[in-house]
Amino acid sequence: MDNADYMDVAVRLANAALTDVSALQEALHEEPWWATRVTSEDLAALRPVADGLRTAFAAAVADDTPGVSSAVNALLEAYPLRPRLSAGHDAEPNWHIHVADPDEPPATEVAAAAAWGIAHGIVRYGLSRWGQCADANCENYFLDTSTNRAKRYCSPRCANRVHVAAHRSRQRSTGSRASLNDLERDALR
Repeated sequence: MDNADYMDVAVRLANAALTDVSALQEALHEEPWWATRVTSEDLAALRPVADGLRTAFAAAVADDTPGVSSAVNALLEAYPLRPRLSAGHDAEPNWHIHVADPDEPPATEVAAAAAWGIAHGIVRYGLSRWGQCADANCENYFLDTSTNRAKRYCSPRCANRVHVAAHRSRQRSTGSRASLNDLERDALR
C-alpha cells in the first residue's frame, strides 16, 4: 500500500456505519487481508478511531487548523506506526512495509494506517480539498483530488440521487403550473 491507499482507508473508515462486523468488512473491502480477519473485537477497537477521524475531517472541512492538528496528532499518538518490513505473502517475494505488526489483530494495523493516511492527506493537500457530502441525507466526508476542485458529493451515487430528486421536483412544479394555466384558460372561456 502507498500513502494514497492509507488516505482512502481513513476516509472509508470515517464514513463507515460500524454497526457490525459485516459493515467493517465492507469498509475494508479493498484490503481483503484485513477484511477477512476482522472480529467483533476489531470492530469495538475501530469505533473510536472512526470517531477521531470524523473529528479531524470536520475540523478540516471547517478550515480549523488547530482542530485538525489536535485531532490528527491525537490519532497518531493513540495509534502509532510500528513499521515492519515484509518479504511478501503467499510465496511471492514482494517486499513491502506494514504500518504495524501484521500478526497483531487487524484493528492495530487499520488504526495506524488510517491515522497515517489522514496525516499524510493533510500534509499533501492542506485543508481546502476536504469536504462533506452536499446531499442533505448524507454525512460522508471526502477528499477532492479533482483538478478543478469542484467535488461536492462523496460519491456519484449521492450526486445522482440529488440531481434526480431536483429534476423530479422541477418536473412536478412545471406540471403544476401547466395544470393551473389550463384551468385559467378554461375559466376565461
